[in-house]
Amino acid sequence: MSESLVVCDVDGKLVEKLRQFRFRKETSNAAIIMKIDKEKQLVILDEEYEVSGGVGSNRSVSLTTSTFIVYSYKYQHDDGRVSYPLCFIFSSPVGCKPEQQMMYAGSKNKLVKTVELTKVFEIRNTEDLTEEWLREKLGFFG
Repeated sequence: MSESLVVCDVDGKLVEKLRQFRFRKETSNAAIIMKIDKEKQLVILDEEYEVSGGVGSNRSVSLTTSTFIVYSYKYQHDDGRVSYPLCFIFSSPVGCKPEQQMMYAGSKNKLVKTVELTKVFEIRNTEDLTEEWLREKLGFFG
């Protein structure tokens, strides 16, 4: 008998925080880190912080377990325009417990849909989470 895939709900307070985050006025890079509360089967806020030095430079974020990240990034386009895309990054590092990976993978689409995110990226090797990686990914959105 196989275990059924658990799709977690998204905490209402987190949904509200992410909506506020979308319309923030600050021009610095910032991130909201989310995790799954296994007992409650709920995606909840883990950490929120301003990022100095670009994505991947703030290694206080523990990316040794599956994690959801919403990242507000100051993006300088080739034509000089500046935008602040909201990026959803699903980190599922190699070596995570299969049960945890399945729970996060199963909940990812619900979270993305609930908070209406369009720039969705996945990363397996946390060493690849660099400014160059993010700029390359965002380049596809023009």
